[in-house]
Amino acid sequence: MSLWEAFVAIVLGLVEGLTEFAPVSSTGHMIIVDDFLFQTKEMFSPEVANTFKIVIQLGSILAVVVLMWDRFMSLLGLKKLAGKSEIPAGPRLNLATVIVGLIPAGILGVLFDDYIDEYLFSTKTVVIGLVLGALLMLAADWFRPRRAKIESVDQITYKQALLVGLIQCFSLWPGFSRSGSTISGGVLLGMSHRAAADFTFIMAVPIMAGASFLSLLKRWDAITMDSIPFFVIGFISAFVFALLSIRFFLKLINRIKLTPFAIYRLVLAAVIYFVFM
Repeated sequence: MSLWEAFVAIVLGLVEGLTEFAPVSSTGHMIIVDDFLFQTKEMFSPEVANTFKIVIQLGSILAVVVLMWDRFMSLLGLKKLAGKSEIPAGPRLNLATVIVGLIPAGILGVLFDDYIDEYLFSTKTVVIGLVLGALLMLAADWFRPRRAKIESVDQITYKQALLVGLIQCFSLWPGFSRSGSTISGGVLLGMSHRAAADFTFIMAVPIMAGASFLSLLKRWDAITMDSIPFFVIGFISAFVFALLSIRFFLKLINRIKLTPFAIYRLVLAAVIYFVFM
């Protein structure tokens, strides 16, 4: 593995780790950076390049597990959740609620995985996703209830989880953003921005782990020994930078809401369209 390939893996991991949980589309940013700067499809192959962009998200997912370890152990029934909660007593978020939220995107992701991989991993489709996702985020901030009814993930019902899961299906389009769609959906349903973000992070772990393993399984033959160090370095880079960014984002989203991120997405889409396309 060359130093240049290692550098590319680190940079793409940085992009993934810093943007995975912000509502700006980590996959979209990786596609844009790669298309304009690196062209990993030429370095390896289209199959390896696309799989890399999905698999290194496991690094960011691992960072979530590390930071929310007690919550995940509680969901699995392996540990009683300790510490303070925004609601003093009552039911806790359970695994069934999370599963309900995962079902819609999980089914569509399996059915349309090949189509997404072949036709939607391009800068042009990302620009479309950036704009449409920004409009949804603006709508969420403009039309949300004046007072949030749900201040904690522990208050989310099965119905609300299913509705958020349905809105999450938009994120199968690269550039739309999984966190952007789910946070927007949660806010429109009366969740606080922090509660919607927490639920987004929790749902991200199984759905992104599943997407990564599915992508690896389907394209295992295309991955060579030469490309494995590229994956490993990207994974480690994504993990490190996600650890550094998650706590900062959770504080930021509750303070500035979604509109600044939506404006950034629209500006980015305009720059890419008018300057590079």
